[in-house]
Amino acid sequence: MMQQYLGIKENHPTMLVFYRMGDFYELFFEDAEKASRLLGITLTARGVASGNPIKMCGVPFHSLDGYLAKLVKLGESVAICEQIGDPATSKGPVERKVMRVVTPGTLTDADLLPEKAERPLLAMCSITQRKTVTTGLAWLSLASGALKLMEFSGDSATVAVRLQQELERIVPAEILSGDNGNLFDDYAGTHINRVPDWHFDVVGGHKALLDQLGVATLTGFGADGLGAAFGAAGALLRYAQSTQGRGLQHVRSLITETESEFIGLDAATRRNLELTETIRGQESPTLFSLLDHCRTAMGSRMLRHWLHHARRDQNVARARHEAIAALAQSEAAGPLAATLAQVPDIERITTRIALLSARPRDLAALRDGLLQLPALRGDVVRCYGHGQGGESGLLAAIHGALATPTACLDLLVRAVAQEPAAMVRDGGVFATGFDAELDELRALSENAGQFLLDLETRERARTGIANLRVEYNKVHGFYIEVTHGQTDKVPDDYRRRQTLKNAERYITPELKVFEDKALSAQDKALVREKMLYDLLLAELAPHIGTLQTIAQGLAQLDTLNALTEHAQQHNWAAPQLVDEPCINIVEGRHPVVEKQIERFIANDCRFVNERRLLLITGPNMGGKSTFMRQVALITLLAYVGSYVPAASATIGPIDRIFTRIGATDDLAGGRSTFMVEMTESAAILNGATEHSLVLMDEVGRGTSTFDGLALAWAIARHLIDTSRSFTLFATHYFELTQLPDSHPSAANVHLSAVEHKDSIVFLHAVQAGPASQSYGLQVAQLAGVPQPVIKAARKHLARLEAQALDATPQRDLFVLPSADPYAQEEEEEEEEAAAPLAALNAAQQALLDAIADLDPDALTPRDALEQLYQLKRLAAA
Repeated sequence: MMQQYLGIKENHPTMLVFYRMGDFYELFFEDAEKASRLLGITLTARGVASGNPIKMCGVPFHSLDGYLAKLVKLGESVAICEQIGDPATSKGPVERKVMRVVTPGTLTDADLLPEKAERPLLAMCSITQRKTVTTGLAWLSLASGALKLMEFSGDSATVAVRLQQELERIVPAEILSGDNGNLFDDYAGTHINRVPDWHFDVVGGHKALLDQLGVATLTGFGADGLGAAFGAAGALLRYAQSTQGRGLQHVRSLITETESEFIGLDAATRRNLELTETIRGQESPTLFSLLDHCRTAMGSRMLRHWLHHARRDQNVARARHEAIAALAQSEAAGPLAATLAQVPDIERITTRIALLSARPRDLAALRDGLLQLPALRGDVVRCYGHGQGGESGLLAAIHGALATPTACLDLLVRAVAQEPAAMVRDGGVFATGFDAELDELRALSENAGQFLLDLETRERARTGIANLRVEYNKVHGFYIEVTHGQTDKVPDDYRRRQTLKNAERYITPELKVFEDKALSAQDKALVREKMLYDLLLAELAPHIGTLQTIAQGLAQLDTLNALTEHAQQHNWAAPQLVDEPCINIVEGRHPVVEKQIERFIANDCRFVNERRLLLITGPNMGGKSTFMRQVALITLLAYVGSYVPAASATIGPIDRIFTRIGATDDLAGGRSTFMVEMTESAAILNGATEHSLVLMDEVGRGTSTFDGLALAWAIARHLIDTSRSFTLFATHYFELTQLPDSHPSAANVHLSAVEHKDSIVFLHAVQAGPASQSYGLQVAQLAGVPQPVIKAARKHLARLEAQALDATPQRDLFVLPSADPYAQEEEEEEEEAAAPLAALNAAQQALLDAIADLDPDALTPRDALEQLYQLKRLAAA
């Protein structure tokens, strides 16, 4: 037996081998030690090898799924080895074979997969020619059959950045990499599986795709001109087929994605906007948890996909807006939700049918779900008159996708019992009347008791033996028992089976025939059901494509209905998507925050071609970050196709959304808080365009005052002059509020607050102009900083301000020149390089001139003190 196990283990060296032994799956040697540690099960021993006990642990076969789920969550892969031989006829160990391989990226079982998320398998292939790297990605959601390709090129640094962005978008559960690949090494949190480099052959991959899709060309899938992506697809399909032990007949289509298809969201943006996970890693409250009113798992997964894959094409979002409007006006949302709640996860059931792993209750659920299609189509039809698209709109396409597959449904209704057993091995899967032979076997098994009573009655009447009994036991089977005093009345066709002290037991030809049938009927019925079930899955296979179309239609309908329901309940408005560059939001609200507090203050945001950067000042806790995030979320929701939390919203073309918010570090990666801040800022400055929306919060606060101020000023200028992105730029550097003086496309706004004695009241209202102060001490007091510390800080602040006033006459208070000093520095760079001392003297003279021209009425005392402090530092330098 151990020789057999070791031979199987040799073929699966990196996986845990679950070796079937009767009613248990057992693991041996290092696998046993590892599984015992990961699963928390007892480690014992079985036999001896080389003089040492063979370490062993095991789990009951009926509890397998729970243990698999835990192992997969930990990133482990498992080879499940089953007995395929007959123990009764086997000489030596029963023949065993690995029937299934379970890996993080190839899950299809409902018990192992998260209900509302995909877990795709991804492969990457790179080809380098003359310093240009072409990288192809192929990824497959085995549970749905969705296969996608992408390819991009550039130098190695550019490709590495792009690859990281795509991995953050796709979020693969498992990555296939060649033996020599190293680009994935830094992608944490994902199981990386090394496979031979020759699996990524481009020509072989192209042929594998043609064979899988059953086509002669990939032109219809937009895959012409690809190369590296074919290599990735070939490795992907080979690996997926090997784990399932059979072909992937549900993978019937291919989607080729391009960079310009979706609104770009990097990892920092997805995290900061809390789309499907909070910053702390929790599942709620997030935008997804807020909007997920879906009644089916298919709808929830599609909603999640839409939030992470908003299309740049405005027509896609407009079609969804029209569908939501039609659903809302027809008041069909309620009835649709009630009917959709009775629909199972048809998408994943279809996959399990294709992989021959569907269980009887999957088929019963599929049957009951298909029976809801006529009602759903009727509700959709009633929406037509309320939509602008009419019979050519999105709802019309969904209506067409929900056509009832009559032949498939008829087969399921006839074949599957109303409430079948959980497993085929338990019997009771098929409806009465579907198979005559099965009905007969069931009748023999189920009606044995009545047959024996009837036989006993007939034999008593025939023989005249009043105390004759017909009975059964496991040792002797069926028999007729007659006491010794009545044996002279026994007919000639009775054959003695057993003699007892007080009676004789007999059997008749009729009872013998019944015994042979009855004793084997149950076993034969189970064998018959297994054979019929395999035939049933084969008969359902031709309907897989139709069922996938239905699943997609149901998912879209469920998602649109959920968005409609939320919009109606929370007074959301239909956004307008236009071709002109603008973001004009009236009375916008943060969709998640407004649900968490009692009263939310709505605010406007206006961007046009001539107004592209808003400098946002105001106190901490005043609502700057909330305001920024709500603008980004409203913009994203509009392109997702949802209504938005605002009185109105008009939004132009958007290609990417960037965020730089909060203070985080990456100590494991060797990056400080400020380094993370600058890395994210660099990604924005290198990637933002005039169609991008940028959120920058407190840039430059992680270093010294003047370094930070200089960086913040330069970054803001770059966004204004070079990127020309729509930018929300929150800062506590009040010096930056002068930018609009020299850059007309920038404007100041602030979050208002009112100070009363030593406390502060946040009004959370966005108003024009800069804030007067940051209220840092008041916020510290609200946070619970001890009162002695607050008092000491107030005294020290007063001392600093007094010292500044005493050291410099009031006439020395100044405003910075209206000309941009950074622009002036750039113009004087050559002179400074030739005569640094002369340049310093000129700068000092310019400052003195500014002091002489000072208008004290133009500044608040606090502003004057802050600028005086800068002057003193500059003079000292």
